[in-house]
Amino acid sequence: MPLCQRMPPQLCYAPRSRGFPHTVTTRKATFISVVLGLAFCLLPALLQAQSFPYAEFPLTDFSKYAVPFTEIQEGGPPRDGIPAIDDPQFLVLTSDTDTGLPPTEPVISVNIDGDPRAYPLRYLLFHEIVNDTIGDKHLAITFCPLCNAAVVYDRQVEGTVLRFGTTGRLRHSDLLMYDDATESWWQQFTGTAIIGAYLDTKLVALPSRLESVARFHERHPTGKLMREPTSFQRPYGSNPYRGYDSLSSPFLYRGQLPRDIAPLIRVVSLQDRQRAWSLPFIAIQRQIVLLPDASISRNPTTDAQQEGAIIVTWRAGQNSALDTTRVADGKDVGNIVVQQRNRKGRLEDIPYFIDFAFAYHAFFPYGMIITGAQQ
Repeated sequence: MPLCQRMPPQLCYAPRSRGFPHTVTTRKATFISVVLGLAFCLLPALLQAQSFPYAEFPLTDFSKYAVPFTEIQEGGPPRDGIPAIDDPQFLVLTSDTDTGLPPTEPVISVNIDGDPRAYPLRYLLFHEIVNDTIGDKHLAITFCPLCNAAVVYDRQVEGTVLRFGTTGRLRHSDLLMYDDATESWWQQFTGTAIIGAYLDTKLVALPSRLESVARFHERHPTGKLMREPTSFQRPYGSNPYRGYDSLSSPFLYRGQLPRDIAPLIRVVSLQDRQRAWSLPFIAIQRQIVLLPDASISRNPTTDAQQEGAIIVTWRAGQNSALDTTRVADGKDVGNIVVQQRNRKGRLEDIPYFIDFAFAYHAFFPYGMIITGAQQ
């Protein structure tokens, strides 16, 4: 397909060949005004067309897009400059295994068909995506440090197993991923394709936890812990974003900030994303029980036993990966667990998200962030 056909229509403007009537001076003046106006309006798009990575992504159908290209910016490294991990290796734990990691370091954990695995953030800080397969489930374990967005997706789409990599671009400070089949661009925060053949397709988020190594080992004494990658030279265990979650404003973000909450406070939201609860508020409460309308129960002991009840629990003992130079020295942000009571009366994990407030607000501007006063 010719390049111009894969570009947005506003970037493929070509003037018509027929001339403009030269009749009276006023019409000439009008014509000049129109041309200058068009030039002024199109200049940003034309400048972006020159810098946008069309050649870098030859398979991407850029004529299919859901967001203005002006919202997309370079993140620093080029395509795959932050390399995804495609063949993770694991340490099989026993109850007395020394994991080799500080016990309060954070991991993203999943439990697929009785095969629990944990992926340390000390590795994801430098790779952001791990493509893994557990049984017949094909997973993309993703982490965007700038948004603190840790999400596990099913990477099988319409019967095709996709491999994900990093585009080197950001939108609202969030990682933009691409798939190897069509080179469509996917928003990591929402799992939605925003450019390309898979436009508007949404990945399925799977239940996972952002928890400490010790918590994972306690729950799964014989689980699997991802080993340090050996194909890359990276200072694993260090934090390249030192002090980030204590800043007054986020990095590489040009959007509006939320009201009544600092932009880099962590907030917890559920899959519908209609509401988010600030992490400090949950930490003070230790546990909140959510009713079907997502309001907080006034009778948590009774309501927590009802079918469909959602219980959000905080427990100390997890380092922030985005605080100090060493991940292991990061401040304690605690562990969040979100579970729902099923028909059999048992609690089961459901997808949840712990993101920075600015990122939640950027993607869900009409969502309510609850800090305590609104409960």
